[in-house]
Amino acid sequence: MSGYLLAVGTAVPEHVYLQPMVRDMIKEQPSLGRLGRRLVPSAFNASGIDQRHSVIGDYQPGSGGGLFFDEATGQMLSPSTGVRNEVYVREATPLFVEAGRRALDASGLQPEDVTHVITVSCTGFFAPGPDYMVVRQLGLRPTTGRYHVGFMGCYAAFPALKMAQAFCGADPQAKVLVICTELCSLHVNPSDDPDSIIASTVFADGAAAAVVSARPPRSGQTALRLDAFETALTPPGDGEKDMAWNIGDQGYEMVLSSYVPDIIENHLHGALGPLLLNLAEELNLIGAEVDHWAVHPGGRAILDKVQGSLGLSDVQMAPSREVLREYGNMSSATVLFIIAELLQQVQSGERVCAMAFGPGLTVESGLMTAVRGE
Repeated sequence: MSGYLLAVGTAVPEHVYLQPMVRDMIKEQPSLGRLGRRLVPSAFNASGIDQRHSVIGDYQPGSGGGLFFDEATGQMLSPSTGVRNEVYVREATPLFVEAGRRALDASGLQPEDVTHVITVSCTGFFAPGPDYMVVRQLGLRPTTGRYHVGFMGCYAAFPALKMAQAFCGADPQAKVLVICTELCSLHVNPSDDPDSIIASTVFADGAAAAVVSARPPRSGQTALRLDAFETALTPPGDGEKDMAWNIGDQGYEMVLSSYVPDIIENHLHGALGPLLLNLAEELNLIGAEVDHWAVHPGGRAILDKVQGSLGLSDVQMAPSREVLREYGNMSSATVLFIIAELLQQVQSGERVCAMAFGPGLTVESGLMTAVRGE
């Protein structure tokens, strides 16, 4: 039995920062040396990002600063990991709940219809966790199954969607709410390290939720049937140290090396082959083209490499580039933002291939087909 992705809801924090403003602020940090001051402008200017959202309001002019910024000196501060996590606990829950509420509203389902909740995040921890808070604050049944996918990184929406598909396969009444929320801006620190600089140019905050049902969409509603998923790892030693996510004393430390786009390019065909060939054969899709692509925008260079490697058109890449431009990289939530855009465009029978990349280096991908309810 297939699962059907009925709807997506998104939510972002109120604070918006233009990319040139963040660039200039980081460039002027006294902790940066000559190398950092040289690398920051070029990295930011090549990011393909216009603006990003953040739960941190300290950088807004006239805010007076706070835990993360001293407005009087213009200096970014470095609170402990514990302090950052306290902000995560306070700010993440409203985003989980709001994204979930919007997804349910768009799907036409009621809170009492939900049988399972899967929450996803890699930017903070607490217990009882976001899965619990979603059940309480959205008014779901107390018997709702709750699961949390933690610390997997940018590709984590895919394991969550695979879990939702499995629940639908086991229970014809299943209706699963998947919610990804990431507060990446909590962990930005100025540094001369090129990997840290690249990370500071792209990561942002946001939340996205998807409703997956065992039943096809209602009359007049367009959904995405979840046809197949695939997981692939690059060969041992090729990428393991180039994309990583570690816990430090002053926040989480992202490793995102400049080699990642090349690594993805070198292994992309091998990662997607089983999905688009072997699994497509089972679905009688051999020779059929994929109409739409939802490529996780880990960065502009990654999108460029994927487009060139797969021979995708500018139109096919437009949703991914637009989400990157307007929101930046919101880790696990980002691919659902793109799928939300595609749900407004797809016609019945058209196929969508989605993919994301994360620590390991891991490539997760999924094949979906647009279905119109009769």
